[in-house]
Amino acid sequence: HFSVPGTVELTYAASKVLGKNIADAIVVIGSVIRGETAHFDYVCQSVTQGITQLNLKAEIPVIFCVLTDDTLEQAIARSGGKQGNKGEEAAIAALQMIGI
Repeated sequence: HFSVPGTVELTYAASKVLGKNIADAIVVIGSVIRGETAHFDYVCQSVTQGITQLNLKAEIPVIFCVLTDDTLEQAIARSGGKQGNKGEEAAIAALQMIGI
């Protein structure tokens, strides 16, 4: 388990974990909540492209689980609330992808 200060830094952290050969899969989990500026769009685009590039190059699966919500309530609902647990779904996806 590794923590980073922001969503854009998730790509860097995943890259470092890949380089250590210490995992069978990586699940990148984060949350971005829309604000009043275009920053939300830049952050979401950056992390999506970064994780996609890692996933294509890596020898192990890199699973994308970055929630992009309009409100904190939506993020909570998707993190074990009324709309399920996207982190759990990402872990299941990782297990499924390990076998490919």
